[in-house]
Amino acid sequence: MLRVFEPTADGSGTLYVPELDEHYHSVKGAYTESRHIFIEMGLQASTAPSPHVLEVGLGTGLNALLAWQAADEAKRPVHYTALELYPLSWQEVSLLKYEHATELEKIHTTPWEIDVALSPYFTLKKVKCDATSYLKQHNPSTLFDVVFFDAFAPEKQPELWSEEIFQGIYQTMNVGGLLTTYCAKGCVRRLLQSIGFVMERLPGPPGGKREMLRGRKVVSG
Repeated sequence: MLRVFEPTADGSGTLYVPELDEHYHSVKGAYTESRHIFIEMGLQASTAPSPHVLEVGLGTGLNALLAWQAADEAKRPVHYTALELYPLSWQEVSLLKYEHATELEKIHTTPWEIDVALSPYFTLKKVKCDATSYLKQHNPSTLFDVVFFDAFAPEKQPELWSEEIFQGIYQTMNVGGLLTTYCAKGCVRRLLQSIGFVMERLPGPPGGKREMLRGRKVVSG
């Protein structure tokens, strides 16, 4: 798919996909959105001492980069698994001219399917597959404490916002685990509730969408 660079309101860039009429990040601010929704409301809100994070949609790698920075700053070990069926090349991502380009390049050029220690506190495993395939073959001995659900919008990729996907995610999470997403649609909130998540509507990122969703797994199963 063709991807076109576009600036966002906080000065950071995003990619636009004309075929889907969709952006990889909020045009109100890519950095601002990712830091608020996935780091502050997700990773930093988790009580796990050494959280295992699952990201559905590696995309530009911005969420992984911010998680790496947060892990190093807090000296808190984070193991990060990112799923991506259609990975971007470093050449495409480099057009965004993000800060910490050296670290971001490492995220995109490390080998797939293996654990790679990018720092003493951040280990990355990239998996080239769709969420359905991964969840069906997931090893139950490894459970996740935080899930970044950053797929394209439900109207663009409805297959990723299905009961099957969220049920699979629920089963791969530890009790107390958190799922965060930028999407605040009532139908998504009700679906997550029906699966077992205790849902919260939280304020969205500064200058961006009014609300976001966070789900918590409170019982085993």
